[in-house]
Amino acid sequence: MFGNLLLALFFFCITSVSQAQCAMCRAALEGEGNKATAEAVNDGIVYLMIIPYVLVGVIIWFIYKTGKKN
Repeated sequence: MFGNLLLALFFFCITSVSQAQCAMCRAALEGEGNKATAEAVNDGIVYLMIIPYVLVGVIIWFIYKTGKKN
């Protein structure tokens, strides 16, 4: 139980740091006036943010399916 809590805390800390960096990159690119580059970086940020949610969804689905068999 303690290991799971520690793992969850670890992932929470990593996520908050990456979101802060993405916001800074977005603000810096939008200030330059190069709209195409800013949109490309913003799309990349969205893709990077989606992956953890998809992984968590797959893990929850896997746990649900294995629990349902028992």
